[in-house]
Amino acid sequence: MYTRLCPPLVTKSLAHFTVLGCGLLLSACNSMNGSSPGSGPTASAAFNTLDGAPPLIIGHRGLPGLYPEETRASYENAADAGADSLELDLHMTKDCVLVARHNPWLSDNTNISEVAQRNAKVASRKRTVPGVLVNVRYPATTENGPTQYLSDLTDPNDPKSVLKSLIVDGEDHTNDWSISDFTMAELRQWIGGTTYDARDQRPTELNGKLPILSFQEVIDIAKAKSAATGRVITTYPESKNPIWNNAQAIANGCGAPGSHPFEEAFLKALKDNDLNRKEAPVFVQSFDPASLKYLRSIGLKSKAVQLVDGNGMNFKTGETIFITDKPNTFVSGRPYSWTVAGDPRSFGAMLTPAGLAEVKTYADGIGPWKPQAMSLSAAPARDSSSKASLAEVDSVTPTSLISDAHKAGLFVHIFTFRNEAKYLAGAYKGDPKTEYMAFFRAGVDGVFTDFTPTAFAARNTYLKEVAR
Repeated sequence: MYTRLCPPLVTKSLAHFTVLGCGLLLSACNSMNGSSPGSGPTASAAFNTLDGAPPLIIGHRGLPGLYPEETRASYENAADAGADSLELDLHMTKDCVLVARHNPWLSDNTNISEVAQRNAKVASRKRTVPGVLVNVRYPATTENGPTQYLSDLTDPNDPKSVLKSLIVDGEDHTNDWSISDFTMAELRQWIGGTTYDARDQRPTELNGKLPILSFQEVIDIAKAKSAATGRVITTYPESKNPIWNNAQAIANGCGAPGSHPFEEAFLKALKDNDLNRKEAPVFVQSFDPASLKYLRSIGLKSKAVQLVDGNGMNFKTGETIFITDKPNTFVSGRPYSWTVAGDPRSFGAMLTPAGLAEVKTYADGIGPWKPQAMSLSAAPARDSSSKASLAEVDSVTPTSLISDAHKAGLFVHIFTFRNEAKYLAGAYKGDPKTEYMAFFRAGVDGVFTDFTPTAFAARNTYLKEVAR
């Protein structure tokens, strides 16, 4: 892994290194040959990462800052720009194929709304049946959030009723299209990917012109780019909305009632591509611990990453907000499997020493939200009861999370780095490279980025700094 990471960096950045710096960097890299990201013991090197290796650049959905996300152009250009890993979200189509798409509802990450205007078949598949409210099974207190959440099981006696409404992990997407209502061939024929985040600021000329990809196609891109560049470029697939995907897949005939066709297809794809090995060039990620634990139970051997979400930031205290009185509590405040099981804990429970120790029993690393590793606070909030904005943040301080995770033997891959000003804390003064440097210096093992070229340049600056 580190054999492929270091030489390209040194080659591309040779002019920026003194002879001593290059030698120091190569020495650090060569001492780690044969290691895998975040899985081995701490190596003797100048980096503050778990194993002493340079931090990884993870192309989040490819290179969506410049191309429609999770498309061939996005992934190929991320690899060419220096990404060490190609990240993707997985869902299951009507004909049981794993497909790369950020959301299972399609209007905000594809051109399906435009297609529906001229294609009656597509238009007719819009899901319009409202979901039903279900009482939570844990104590209905203010601290635990809303007392009811939406479900797509509109008829408890009919498991196939989940194909009528579009409620994903308690989130309402009525009057949208579901990826599980289309075969892989139909998705390719009719629908193209688009930009998603900061869509009003990113290039749009290729929106709708690039087909949606299967999981296998992304794996093939990583293999081809590895061969072309001489680097081992990993894939970073996410088990996305697993409870929803399994219910949809079973209703579509992809598995028997009570089975897990989504995870079973996931593991089969890894095995078919010789990726079900501890040292395989793949990271399996999920926000839902139940999915990762199930994958382990059926034989997953690859590196696994527990993602950790949040709902907001308290700019007075610098703490992450998890539980709110809004429905987003069921999406970003706690794993959806915990809600279904009646577990009132939030994602924050995973970030304690005890929580990290539990994660270590089934995963190799964590993927936390940026503010969980870098506390953000703002003078207007600190000095009064008034609220503040991200732009007003003037204090950026590392929390103990990276250190705590490393002590637990877990690597830390942080999400998500973006160039647009609206995503940057005021303390970074509009410079995304400054944000990367803060996390690199804090010892982060990898960064999920929408802008691989920016992350690559920032890492080169950091490598130069370390090599002094």
